Amino acid sequence: MAQIPPGGVPARPHLPARAGRALSLVTAGVLAAAGVVALAGNAHAVGALGDAAAAKGRYFGTAVAANHLGEAAYASTLDAQFDSVTPENEMKWDAVESSRNSFNFSAADQIVSHAQSKGMKVRGHTLVWHSQLPGWVSGLGATDLRSAMNNHITQVMTHYKGKIHSWDVVNEAYQDGSSGARRSSPFQDKLGNGFIEEAFRTARTVDADAKLCYNDYNTDGQNAKSNAVYAMVKDFKQRGVPIDCVGFQSHFNSNSPVPSDFQANLQRFADLGVDVQITELDIEGSGSAQAANYTKVVNACLAVTRCTGITVWGVTDKYSWRSSGTPLLFDGDYNKKPAYDAVLAALGGSGGGGDDGGEDGGGTGACTATYTQTSTWNGGYNGQVTVKAGGSGITAWTVPVTVPSPQKVSAVWNGNATTSGDVMTVKPAWNGTLAAGTSTSFGFTVTTNGNTSAPVVGACTAS
Repeated sequence: MAQIPPGGVPARPHLPARAGRALSLVTAGVLAAAGVVALAGNAHAVGALGDAAAAKGRYFGTAVAANHLGEAAYASTLDAQFDSVTPENEMKWDAVESSRNSFNFSAADQIVSHAQSKGMKVRGHTLVWHSQLPGWVSGLGATDLRSAMNNHITQVMTHYKGKIHSWDVVNEAYQDGSSGARRSSPFQDKLGNGFIEEAFRTARTVDADAKLCYNDYNTDGQNAKSNAVYAMVKDFKQRGVPIDCVGFQSHFNSNSPVPSDFQANLQRFADLGVDVQITELDIEGSGSAQAANYTKVVNACLAVTRCTGITVWGVTDKYSWRSSGTPLLFDGDYNKKPAYDAVLAALGGSGGGGDDGGEDGGGTGACTATYTQTSTWNGGYNGQVTVKAGGSGITAWTVPVTVPSPQKVSAVWNGNATTSGDVMTVKPAWNGTLAAGTSTSFGFTVTTNGNTSAPVVGACTAS
């Protein structure tokens, strides 16, 4: 996790269907505006980032906060788009071992369970880091600190053994600036330079299968800090210290842009015999400039054979540690941004009509579908799907909506619906013709029957 990159950007705050018959058109007049939440409208199998990356032999993940998983739009976008997750704070020392040898994995378990239920991979973040340490750690003498560090690694990795594809074993151990020196920390100051090697050796004894990574920021191009990390990794590989991968956080903004030698830097680490991973990607900005920078990063990873995956640091701008810089692929309303389209295109995927019309209008005959939960009550909710034409007019549209069992759809308006298995397919009633850039909507009422999960809206098909 980044501290203060060049330019003085502050450290990010760590905030601890199934109706069995055709549904008749029903007119309904009231959709309460309170509590509106917008969802991205892509089903997992259509144009998802994770699917596109998998086709290139990579994963495409995101940082996840357990306290947002209950938000329908957050969980739906996560599930539809990503195939790997990194707990944002829930696996850090203060979260899992606030008191010595007393472990609480509940929040991290929630993320891991969610990921496993959706077939997602999990990155472990992080085992040994100078920040977010409970006070008792810093107060230990050298002997006790060594014992506590190795015990912490052992207990946490044992708990998640077989569930983590890569661990950030040590995080941010080097200083910024031109010295290439180690950062002052309880581990460095009391255990000396050998603490990183010891952490990796301990980690390997616990889990022989998980990839063991060193992770840091401002190492994305060649500089004093990345040179120091490079020298450490080279030494480890030569001496048989078990290091499998290096994580490049890749937090970029106007003061710390994507370096021109980003790809070359990834490659030189890969040439040492380790995998490289982009672990906390976010790029401040908007529009085509932000999209172009995301493209650079994705293309760099694809060009390096041992770049195994990319993780963006959050699902939506509104929960980003740099929210004012709008650095992620989905805006605060979960709409896909031009950066999303650029990433998907770089991965070789298809957006199924583009990003809400996008900069190029979405192409001939294109449309998008976005979901809003417009009202809820005990036992049910109303949902609305907005259909928007792209750069050319359309005369008809079709939108699939998957409503999770045992929910039941009891009414549909402004659309004609049929169902097949889990999927309700909605076509226009009278509102199929849309001029370029204009929109219409249809709505439906759902009885939850104990399941409050949001429906998943598939890709809009236009003609």
